[in-house]
Amino acid sequence: MTEIRTPRLLLRRWTDDDLVPLSEINADPEVMRWIGDGSTLDLEETADAIERWEDEWDEEGFGLFAVELLASGELIGAVGLSVPEWLPEVMPAVEITWRLGRSYWGQGYASEAAQATLEFALQDRGLDRVIAVNRAGNDESENVLRKLDMNRDRDTSHPEYASLLTLYSIDLTEYEA
Repeated sequence: MTEIRTPRLLLRRWTDDDLVPLSEINADPEVMRWIGDGSTLDLEETADAIERWEDEWDEEGFGLFAVELLASGELIGAVGLSVPEWLPEVMPAVEITWRLGRSYWGQGYASEAAQATLEFALQDRGLDRVIAVNRAGNDESENVLRKLDMNRDRDTSHPEYASLLTLYSIDLTEYEA
């Protein structure tokens, strides 16, 4: 089983016990406002998402991790890697993404988890390049991208929702520098 420990977090595969806490995170409009069309997800939609993420682990050797606080064992969100098939103009690509419950914002957890995931992608999984897609106005995620030393590549728009997106990337050479 793939696990990553950081000073405060455990990044791990999903279990049945994660469904309810993640569905509570996904039901928060503030959390979801930057994801997809901004719609919240119910319990069934959350179960479908976890199933897709687990399938990606099986097919690609990477996926989204459940993010747990080491001190309490509490699930605080998701972070990981996915293939952004929804944005054909960047393919082939692997995207880093994260989603944390609102009560965990502003404490450095997203940066800590994303940094560990980026290292996993480039060092452990041998990827040459990782991208990130950020919606215009999501300043908090842009701060995380800056901390990851990802480079702003270009602006585009979401093919379905027409929201303005900024693409970022980092390759192995840049990461190791």
